[in-house]
Amino acid sequence: MEEFAAVVGVSRPTVSKYFNDPASVRKSTRTKIEDALEKHGFRPNIFAMNQNRRLTKNIGIVVPFLADPVFAEIARSVERRCIEAGFHTTLFSSHGERELEIEVLDNLRALRPAGVLLAPLGRKSDIDELARFCEEVPTVLLDRPIDGIGEAFVGSDNFSFVSQSVEYLTRTGEAPCFFEMKNPSPPNAFSRRRQYIEIMEGLGLEPMLVSVDGEGWAFEEIGYNGALRAFAERRFPTDTILCSNDRLAIGLLAACYEKGRRVGRGSGCALRVASHDDHPNARFTCPSLTTVGHDYDVLAARGVERLLELIECGGRFEIRTEELLSARLVLRDSA
Repeated sequence: MEEFAAVVGVSRPTVSKYFNDPASVRKSTRTKIEDALEKHGFRPNIFAMNQNRRLTKNIGIVVPFLADPVFAEIARSVERRCIEAGFHTTLFSSHGERELEIEVLDNLRALRPAGVLLAPLGRKSDIDELARFCEEVPTVLLDRPIDGIGEAFVGSDNFSFVSQSVEYLTRTGEAPCFFEMKNPSPPNAFSRRRQYIEIMEGLGLEPMLVSVDGEGWAFEEIGYNGALRAFAERRFPTDTILCSNDRLAIGLLAACYEKGRRVGRGSGCALRVASHDDHPNARFTCPSLTTVGHDYDVLAARGVERLLELIECGGRFEIRTEELLSARLVLRDSA
């Protein structure tokens, strides 16, 4: 910055002042700096600048698995909101691994962010490490709450997801079985299983779980292979299948196509298939997938709003808050 200031012909503090707030310097000086930026391509080192600030303008975003389109969409929406609020963002993925989540938190500590929006691994997380991090850095949890950790939580209500799907399917046809992984990676999977059982029992119906082998985040492949085995073993007790998440459902639809099982609501259809999340590509499956979905924009807006409030009040709320957002039923051709 000193070298750039010398080239421009202004003091280093003036250049620093410009980068903090361009409107804070005289118009003629601002034009001079901006012309030099255009000519020389100079960019400040944001991370080095942050080391010298008590309050940085950087926000960390952490998701369990960035290659998952649902988390990618959440991260995209959150990042856009942060940028609109005047913050820089640094995006991390834990890649579904406990050790990498801990490493991500250590990296964030070094960056000294103003705050962090964290979607944790959930049951795979090191709870003590998460608690220590949240004590040190203003943090709002997304997607998956962990009791007593983080100053606030904003996420979708799994009861809202599953109650809408089960109610609709039972009202319009046979009651659904629940298609899931035995050892699921998604943080919300166990909650959705529990909600399915409770809702079915509340309706006086017998819960029907079809659990398939598979670990990790290759859900489409797990859904495809698991469905083929389930068809071969005649494990589906009903003509209505409710999947734990849309990515499993996409694999299931591929297996249905291979086995000649027509999916949909019309005459000649053998199965109805529905799911949860409203995957960004769910409307392009064949047939298009009925699902109960996140409102990604609302989730991002509320998460960022809570974090900015937390930053403004010095990193601590008087009372920890949890905000559960209702999901929405999206009717498409598969059910």
